Amino acid sequence: MKSHPPLTVLTRARYDRLAPRYDLMMGLLERLGMARLRQLLWSRVEGTVLEVGVGTGANLPFYPNGSRVVAIDLSPRMLDKAREKVKKARLPVGLGLMDTQALGFKEGSFDVAVGSWVFCSVPDPLLGLREVKRALRPGGRLLLLEHVRLPGLPGRLMDLLNPLAVRLGGENINRNTEENVRSAGFQMDEARPLLGGLVRLIQARS
Repeated sequence: MKSHPPLTVLTRARYDRLAPRYDLMMGLLERLGMARLRQLLWSRVEGTVLEVGVGTGANLPFYPNGSRVVAIDLSPRMLDKAREKVKKARLPVGLGLMDTQALGFKEGSFDVAVGSWVFCSVPDPLLGLREVKRALRPGGRLLLLEHVRLPGLPGRLMDLLNPLAVRLGGENINRNTEENVRSAGFQMDEARPLLGGLVRLIQARS
């Protein structure tokens, strides 16, 4: 059996623990606007799709008709929740237990890769983004919703609060995912600020 780096093991364990109450924890945020942002993200999706970090399946209601979607997650218990929703909705979705940092797909397998609030929790975000790029066909699109570090004093406060955020929810709140996307070799098409710049809608090409 393939071994995982310690941070990856820790991340998996953290989300396994959160899985039973994750939907309850996120419920208010979904009603306050996260669901609307998910819908905006998925309105841009077509073709053969990889969703990284499917979690409990919050994006499932927004999957576009006619697209072939494979959705993966690092946490077995989060995937169990997603499987329940897929079965209930009778969606033609392939779900798999997989690490974004070590994708088990051939090069050029997908037209689009999508993630929402995922690369804040991937232990090595650059490695994960490079793996996603490898799995995309040349010119394939990356579509992300990510919260990012704010400039100035708010950013410094986010740095201070980040250890607590990771402990409570598993998410780094101070990452510069926009820059990480570029560093992974993607060509940036759009980095649209939302919610006062706290969130970015990122569209890039491999």
